[in-house]
Amino acid sequence: MARRDEIIAFLDELLDPGSWDDYGPNGLQVPGAEEVSVVVTGVSAHRELFERAADAGAGLVVCHHGLFWRNQPREIDAKMKARLKALFDADMSLAAYHLPLDAHPEVGNNALLCQALGLERGEPFGLLDGRAVGFVGRAAEPISRDDLVGRCSRALQREPLVFDGGPDMIATVGIVSGGGASSLSEAIDRGLDAFLTGEPSEPGMADSREAGINFIAGGNWATETFGVRRLGELLAERFGVEHRFLAVPNPV
Repeated sequence: MARRDEIIAFLDELLDPGSWDDYGPNGLQVPGAEEVSVVVTGVSAHRELFERAADAGAGLVVCHHGLFWRNQPREIDAKMKARLKALFDADMSLAAYHLPLDAHPEVGNNALLCQALGLERGEPFGLLDGRAVGFVGRAAEPISRDDLVGRCSRALQREPLVFDGGPDMIATVGIVSGGGASSLSEAIDRGLDAFLTGEPSEPGMADSREAGINFIAGGNWATETFGVRRLGELLAERFGVEHRFLAVPNPV
């Protein structure tokens, strides 16, 4: 058993969410039981994840995408009611960390993507409101485009969408997980060989081909499993709780 508030304090100190102007609140979003023996991590906060977490005996769910987002309706509709009911019925707490988890240089999605692809984590990349959320991944020796795509397939456990308009040999990759397609222009301006994100955007194919850069879209969900899973591992190591990452795959 561990105290929920001690776990949240540890995560808040590690990720420093207060320093980010995010799309939604970071940290504890729904309080449940004060004592936790099982922590479940998952990418997005929704009913299926909560119901499966309850079946696993979780006292705390930690997600990347939380319940509350800017510009969404403020009333509790039927969908939100069902999600909250799943949490309340199981007396489970919910915490979420979005941009702070994307950008963290050790436990963040983009740093861990560099590691999973066998690339050195280089300089910050992917400016959002003047602050970088991703990194440039650098190969010690240039690798072929096919090799990079194969590494992505293995790390993400799915075949990525590839616009192969760039060089055959790749030394630099701009990496922004999730919905980071708008960072393609930054990758072009910086002369990178490839750009990796989760979701593509419609202009991405033509823009990348005309600029001579490889564009790889690995899936929003698939590129954002790394950070929350690592958080769960850290919590198990530090607090002696059981950790389970529950995959609810999304093809987007």
